[in-house]
Amino acid sequence: MLAAERHAKILAALRSDGAVKVVDFAELLDVSEMTIRRDLDVLDERELLRKVHGGAIARNNRGEEPLSTAKAARQHAEKVAIGRAAVDTVEDGMTIAVSAGTTTLELARLLRGRASITVVTNSISIFQELTGHHSEPNPIVYLTGGSRTPSDALVGPIADAALAAFRVDAVYLGVHGFDVESGLTTPNIAEAETNRRLIATGRRLFVLADNTKHREVGTNVFAPISAVNTLVVDDGLGASDRALLAPHLETIPFS
Repeated sequence: MLAAERHAKILAALRSDGAVKVVDFAELLDVSEMTIRRDLDVLDERELLRKVHGGAIARNNRGEEPLSTAKAARQHAEKVAIGRAAVDTVEDGMTIAVSAGTTTLELARLLRGRASITVVTNSISIFQELTGHHSEPNPIVYLTGGSRTPSDALVGPIADAALAAFRVDAVYLGVHGFDVESGLTTPNIAEAETNRRLIATGRRLFVLADNTKHREVGTNVFAPISAVNTLVVDDGLGASDRALLAPHLETIPFS
C-alpha cells in the first residue's frame, strides 16, 4: 500500500473516531508500527493531525468544541484510571466542586455511596450519576443551572451566580487543554468564565486530564498553569513532558 493511501485511511479514521492508535492501524494495514509512526510524523508536520503517545488525535481549530458524546469514546481507559487516582484525594467530610467533563464523570461514578461528602457541579450528567441511584446513600449534590454547552457543561450568568454562593475544599476540573505557556483553555468563552468561578470557590485545584489534552490550546484562557495544585494525568504523558510540567505543578503518577 502506498504512503498516500495509508495517510488517507488514517485521516478518514480520525474524521470518524477522533483518534487512532499505532498498534491498531499497523495490524489493520498489515505494516510495521514504525511505518505508522512515520506516517503520523508526516501528517503531524503537515498539521493534519496531532501526534500523541501511542497514536494521534484530530487537530481541532481553537474555537471548535467537540460534543461530549464524541469525547466520551476517546481515551476511555485512561479516563477511568484518572478517576480512580483522583478519588483517593477526596476525604470524608469534604465539600468539593466537580466540573462538567467526561473525565470528571469517571470520578463522579466512584463517589456514589459517599454520603459524608457534598458536591457542587455544573454538569447534569454528574448530578444524575450522584442522585439517580436510590439503593445506596449518596453525597448531597447541588446543581448550578445555566445554559448547556456542546461539551455538556452548564455555563453563563445563572451558573456563575450560583457558584458565587459556595466555598469548597477542593475543585476537580476537566479541561479542553493544558499547556505550560498558554495555561488552561476552552473553546467556549462562557465556559471559560464559569470555570474561573469554579476555581475561585476552592482552596485547592485538581485538574483531571488525559495525556492528549497536553499542548491542546483552545481560544479562551481561564487560568495559568500556576493556578493548578495537582494534575492527575495518565501514564501516557511522556517523561520529557512530565519533566516540563514538574516545575509548575505536582502530578499523581499511576500504572
